[in-house]
Amino acid sequence: MKELQRTGTGARDGNDATVSRKAEHVRLCMEEEVSFTRKATGFECWEFEHNALPELNFDEVDTSCEFLGYRLTVPLIVSGMTGGYKDAESLNRSLARLCRRVGIVCGVGSQRQMLDDDRFLGSYTVVREEAPDVPVIANIGAAEIARLKDFGPVRRLVDVIGADALAVHCNPLQEFLQPEGNPEFRGALEAIGRLVHALSVPVIVKEVGAGISARVARRLEEAGVRWIDVAGAGGTSWAGVEMMRREETCLPVSREFWDWGIPTADALREVRQVVAPGVRIVASGGIADGVMMAKALALGADFVGVARPVLLALWNDGFEEALRLVEGWANDLKGVMFLTGSRTISDLKLQSLRCIAGAR
Repeated sequence: MKELQRTGTGARDGNDATVSRKAEHVRLCMEEEVSFTRKATGFECWEFEHNALPELNFDEVDTSCEFLGYRLTVPLIVSGMTGGYKDAESLNRSLARLCRRVGIVCGVGSQRQMLDDDRFLGSYTVVREEAPDVPVIANIGAAEIARLKDFGPVRRLVDVIGADALAVHCNPLQEFLQPEGNPEFRGALEAIGRLVHALSVPVIVKEVGAGISARVARRLEEAGVRWIDVAGAGGTSWAGVEMMRREETCLPVSREFWDWGIPTADALREVRQVVAPGVRIVASGGIADGVMMAKALALGADFVGVARPVLLALWNDGFEEALRLVEGWANDLKGVMFLTGSRTISDLKLQSLRCIAGAR
C-alpha cells in the first residue's frame, strides 16, 4: 500500500481527474500532517465525574447498540474515505474485514467516480462481499445531488454495494479550496429533501470536518432529514489537504482556512439542543480514543464516526494493529461506562459531564 505514488491533477478527462484526486487524498492523509493546527475538538473541555461505587462488575457492562436493525458491539462507524481508484480495493477489503471482526458499521468513500463509469466498481462492492452481515453506508456529495433531477443513479450507488444507508456529504470549504473543485451548492437542500423521500434507505447528511451548525441542522430537519453527522473540526483538515494540493497557478489562499470550522463537541451540543429527540446524531471529527467516544455519547451523540486513525493504523502497521486499535477503543468505552456506573449505552447517555478550564 505504501508504494502508492502521487498522481497529480493533469488527468485526461473529468473522471480520470476524480480517480487521481481520490488516490492523492488518501496518500496525503496517510503520509502528511493534515490535522488542524490551532483548533481542537472541544472534548478536552469536558470530563466525567468519577464514581467510586459503580455498583456493577466490569463484565456486566454492555457497550452494544442497534443500528438500522443490526446489533453493533459498540456504537462506532468507520466513516468512508476510500474507493474509486485501483489501490482502494485492498484498503476497503481490510476495512470491511475489520468492521466485521469487531461488529461495527463500515462506510465507503465518495462514489462520485461511479457516476461516470464502472472501472473501479470493485473498490466499493468489495465491502459488502467481505462483510455481508455488517451495516454498510454509501456516499455521495451534496453538490452532485443538487445537479440531479432523477435520482436513479443514486439508487444504483446504494443498490450495487448493498448499502443500508446513504451519506450525503456537504463539503463547501473543501470544494472551494480544491483546485478542480465544484463549489456549486445552490439547490442542495431542496435536493436532499427530495432524496430523503425518494430513497428506500435513510439519508445521513454529514460534513467532512468543518462541522454542522444548529441553524443548518434545523433546516435539514425541516427538509425531512433524520440522520445528521456533525463531522466537526479538530481532526483531519480537508481544507489543509486541498491547500497542499493547490498548484502555483492557483490563486493564493489564507492559511486561516486550514483551521476553519466548528469544533466537534460544540457542533454536537448545538445540534442536539435544536433537533427533535428522534433525529439520530453521529459525532465525528477528531475522535481519537474510546474516552472521546464516551464523551460524545454523553453530550448527545447516538453513534460515533472515525476514519483517518483507523486507516492510518492499517496503512502503517497492518490489519492486526488496526484491529487492536479499534478493540482498544471499545475497551476504553467500556472502562468509562464502568467508572461512571453505566451498565448500558443508554445509561451512559444520561451521565453528566462537567466543564473544566477552557470549556465554552
